[in-house]
Amino acid sequence: MRSRLARFALLFIMMMFFAALALDIAVPATVLGVMALVNGLLLSGEGGWKEETA
Repeated sequence: MRSRLARFALLFIMMMFFAALALDIAVPATVLGVMALVNGLLLSGEGGWKEETA
């Protein structure tokens, strides 16, 4: 019984580790993608932002 519980605990720990690892990669990639999209929209002049000249 203890061996089965230990295997389940190890499986659970490994699942949490790899889920956190996936989030560690996905969240910064999403943020960088959004930043690049906004930057592209602003630089193309189609983002609704106009530079005022004096």
